[in-house]
Amino acid sequence: MSALITPELVALDKNLGAAPSSVIRRLAELVVGAGRATEIESLYADALAREAKTATGIPGGLAIPHCRSAAVTEPTLALARLSTPVDFGAGDGPADLVFLIAAPAGADQEHLKILAKLSRSLMKPAFTAALRAAKTPAEIVELVTNVVSPVPVTVGGGIAAPAASVPTGVKRLVAVTACPTGIAHTYMAAEALSAAAGAAGVEMQVETQGSAGLTMLDPAIIAAADAVIFAVDVDVRGRERFAGKPVIQVPVKRGIDEPAKLIADAIAASENPNARRVGGTAGAAEVDEKNEHIGQKVKRALLTGVSYMIPFVAGGGLLIALGFLLGGYEITKIADVVTLQNSLFNLPDGGLPIYLGAVFFKIGALSMGFLVPALAGYISFAIADRPGIAPGFVAGAVAGFMGAGFLGGIAGGLLAGVAAASFARLNVPRWLRSLMPVVIIPLIASIVASGLMFLVLGGPIAWLTAALNTWLTGMSGAAAIVLGLILGLMMGFDLGGPVNKVAYAFAVAGLGTATLANQAPWQIMAAVMAAGMVPPLAMALATVLDKKLFSPIERENGKAAWLLGASFISEGAIPFAAADPLRVIPASMLGAGVTGALSMAWGVTSKAPHGGIFVFFAIDSFALFALAIAIGTVVAGLAVIALKRYTTKKVTAGVEAPVLVTA
Repeated sequence: MSALITPELVALDKNLGAAPSSVIRRLAELVVGAGRATEIESLYADALAREAKTATGIPGGLAIPHCRSAAVTEPTLALARLSTPVDFGAGDGPADLVFLIAAPAGADQEHLKILAKLSRSLMKPAFTAALRAAKTPAEIVELVTNVVSPVPVTVGGGIAAPAASVPTGVKRLVAVTACPTGIAHTYMAAEALSAAAGAAGVEMQVETQGSAGLTMLDPAIIAAADAVIFAVDVDVRGRERFAGKPVIQVPVKRGIDEPAKLIADAIAASENPNARRVGGTAGAAEVDEKNEHIGQKVKRALLTGVSYMIPFVAGGGLLIALGFLLGGYEITKIADVVTLQNSLFNLPDGGLPIYLGAVFFKIGALSMGFLVPALAGYISFAIADRPGIAPGFVAGAVAGFMGAGFLGGIAGGLLAGVAAASFARLNVPRWLRSLMPVVIIPLIASIVASGLMFLVLGGPIAWLTAALNTWLTGMSGAAAIVLGLILGLMMGFDLGGPVNKVAYAFAVAGLGTATLANQAPWQIMAAVMAAGMVPPLAMALATVLDKKLFSPIERENGKAAWLLGASFISEGAIPFAAADPLRVIPASMLGAGVTGALSMAWGVTSKAPHGGIFVFFAIDSFALFALAIAIGTVVAGLAVIALKRYTTKKVTAGVEAPVLVTA
């Protein structure tokens, strides 16, 4: 196993720029220069995309930008001790110690455990003080090596207080920490909570649901706990284990920033009979259901289903596009025959391109076939946890069989989830409980949900889906332009949030129904992708056209926004929207709406669901696609400049002030 850090990956007492993006770029350059990554831009873009989700500054003058990236060849730590501290969003001020943790997309567990150990060590003042006192890169390397070499002793995949007997009256708490990448925040929050619990005289057991693997807490420990803390940015795996416990749920970063307060809040909740509690069913994914509206529950379930569905569509759509590229549009008629009757050693007429085109198309089509079942399965999962997955997939398959499509998948997933969660609430004999989640609930919920789809809902929804497809197929002129405008406005509204995701899900859901005779779904996909590229590109353009209206940090973010926008990552505009939402969001919506309308008016099509300009081969009329994006970008860029320039001085002054930037 190679060293995590080497002297050439350390920059001591350097000025790496005034913005997080410039520091991250310089550290990415160190990683590539050391031969640990293949490309600066890819690593830089991946780190910035992670930074856009949550600021990586933490108390104590630290920052830990991190990411998984296909450009990284081996897990690596690059360290900068800055002569001029940079604001990474910590509540107590800028950071002078910045650690870039770069992990390969498929990092092995041993390396990830080392990164987790390092992340926990960063929460120890003695370690960071030693890093600040080190005089040479070699000393830094030795310090890091010393903390990551020992085998970590953990309980529940995380950190535990001493296992000695607990005096009577001492509170027992359990916690779960998890972040999207599972590399740094997960383990730093666990360390901070454990330390705060020790200082408060509380026994704490922490389960880290991160990349270094998961060992679940002993059920006996959970049963004995007085309360639970969920410091998470993603769903808690096995949440039903904590059913009935008083709960404090916060973003994972609060576990790092405010561990003592969370411990105090959990103790208070344990003594309050009216405190929020983890839902008491095997399928509960909500905390204190009384405090959540049915609309919020449904929205969470739908977004969960969409998030799990998108990988099937993204991979399948790109493969279908490659199939068309290699085999032409007629490949749809011969793909089955070619893939079954030919091989690399028995090529069909047309040779290798036709064979590979058929293979790519067929793999993509099979992947797209999971669209509705995956959507329904994971909607049901969001409602009823694991017992809901099988009934949801079955109901989704029934919806597909009946031609009910995307709408049927939503209905089937909701039915399956509600049915599974309802049966999970039944009070059954002890001998039957072990069979409930693996046999009885999936069986009965499948019968209920799929039976209702067959007998009641499938037909009407199939009719509605067919009518919608007919309307879309016949859509032209003003109707198409209005649809493009609406989708564009949605894509520009919350820049990767729920409204944006609804528009995107609508587009990708139709890809499976597109044909040469019905290209409307491809047109919708092109409009959505083009519109989603506009906001970050427009902000990048605005920072070039009128630099004085933007802070130095925003101008640095503008440089990264060019690449993020070109890649169809709408989140690249979030730092600008967070700093000035009343001007950036309307301008983004205006430009994205114009682009969506133009794309539909010109009949541009995209067979790929993602990738921006980098999937040009899957976009017909690519020149018009690019022109629509360029026009929308100019419109949005000029609009945000006008709004910033011609509003009151009081507002403008607020825009000029340094902004907390997370990308």
